[in-house]
Amino acid sequence: MRHILRQREWRADDWHYLGEACAEADPLIVPLAQLRGDAAQWQRRAGPLGVRLGPADAVDELAPLLPRLALIAVEFPSPADGRGYSQARMLRGRCGFRGELRAVGAGVRQDQAFLLARCGFDCLEPPPGADLQALRLALTRYDVAYQPGAAHVELRRQRFSAP
Repeated sequence: MRHILRQREWRADDWHYLGEACAEADPLIVPLAQLRGDAAQWQRRAGPLGVRLGPADAVDELAPLLPRLALIAVEFPSPADGRGYSQARMLRGRCGFRGELRAVGAGVRQDQAFLLARCGFDCLEPPPGADLQALRLALTRYDVAYQPGAAHVELRRQRFSAP
């Protein structure tokens, strides 16, 4: 069973990836290539639908499908590949996506957790063998951020207001 960090709490993952056994009404994540292949079929699906973006996938292709998508999983194949950060900022900013944004893959690590949250990810799916407690604690490592981001709290209020 997969565990995910959703809104700073560890939970069992109720989403399934294409190829895993699930019912028609269960939440399902499909690769972008599959979604593009037969978009009409996936639009008719009864259960919640999510898509998995690879690092080279264009976010703009998702614009007409965003109202149907409940989740977008952005792949981080390694810690050195930062294209997912840009994809997340475009999805949250330019496209206005308000559903669940999930970071998945080997690049989802403890030292990346705070930055992933700042870019708009509200869910992290670490690779097998990751230190789950350290990943959760990494989200609280900093309490002030000087650059604007998804969890933006105005800097003036951070500095001069009582908590």
